[in-house]
Amino acid sequence: MSRSDSAYEVGFAGEKSVRIRLAVILLCIVPAPSLMAQATKSEFFRTSDGISIHYLEAGSGRPIVFIPGWTMPAWIWQKQIDEFSKKYHVVAVDPRSQGESDKPPYGHLPETRARDYKELVDQLGLKQPVLVGWSMGCGELMKYVEEFGSDNLSGLVLVDGILSDKPSLEMFNGMTEWMNLLQQDRQKQAAGFVRSMFKKPQTDDYLKRLTDASVQVPADTAVALIYNMIAVKDFSGGFARLNRPVLFAYEPVTQQTAELLKAKLGDKVRIERFDGDGHALFVDDPEKFNRVLGEFVQSLPE
Repeated sequence: MSRSDSAYEVGFAGEKSVRIRLAVILLCIVPAPSLMAQATKSEFFRTSDGISIHYLEAGSGRPIVFIPGWTMPAWIWQKQIDEFSKKYHVVAVDPRSQGESDKPPYGHLPETRARDYKELVDQLGLKQPVLVGWSMGCGELMKYVEEFGSDNLSGLVLVDGILSDKPSLEMFNGMTEWMNLLQQDRQKQAAGFVRSMFKKPQTDDYLKRLTDASVQVPADTAVALIYNMIAVKDFSGGFARLNRPVLFAYEPVTQQTAELLKAKLGDKVRIERFDGDGHALFVDDPEKFNRVLGEFVQSLPE
C-alpha cells in the first residue's frame, strides 16, 4: 500500500469517527418520539340522543380524559394535552353545548352530561381511563360514578370544584343574581368571568379567545347549567360507589370541598393545594399541575 493510500484510510477513519460522534450527540439532543407531544386530532361522535360531541385526541397508552368547566372549550387543557400526549392517550372533551359540540336546548343535567362522557369512553374503547374534571366537571364526574360505578376507571381527578353535603343559601342567592346578569349582558359577564379564573397574567388574545368560546354557549343554556349544578345537593350515591383513588387539586377558596372529600374518602383521596393560583390553576401553574397529575397517574396500578 502506498503512503498516500495509507494517509487516505487514516483520514477516512477519522472522518467516520467524527460522524459517529456527531450522530450520538444529535441523538442526545433530539427527543425521542415518545418524549415529544403528539399531533392532536379533532374528532366527533354522536350520543344516544343524537347530539354531536366534539373532542380532541392525541397520543397513545393509558387513557386520560379531560373535561372542562362551565362554558369552557376542550382546548383550555392544551398545556396538559401537549405534556401528557407524550406518554398517554389523551382525550379532551367539548361537553354538549360547549366548544364545537352541538348546542341543543335540552340535556344539560349533570347526569345527562355524565352519560355523554361514558358513551365517549365506550365509543373510543378506553380501558380503565383516568377522568379529570374541572369546576362544574367535578359534580358531573361524581354523577358519572353514581350512574356507572368506578370499576371501569383507574382514578378520578377533581380540579377546584365545589362539592357540598348541605345546601348553601348564600351561594344559591349569589348564583341566582348572576344568572339574571348573564341574561342581561352575556358578553360583559363572560369577559368578567374569564378574567376572574386567573391570578397569573394571561395575554389579552388568550382571554379574548376564551371569552369568545364562552359566549358561544346560548345564554339560557349557560343559566340552566349553573342552576342544574347548584341544584345537586346530594353526592352520597357517587361517594358510595367510588372505589378508586382520587386526586383533588384546588386553590384555597374551595377548602370546604377538601374537608368533605377527606371525611368521605379518607386515604383514598390525595389533596393538593395550589396557593397563589386562580380557579383555572392548571393554566396558571401548568408545571406544578402537570407534575402532580403525572405522579398521580403513575401511582395507579396498570
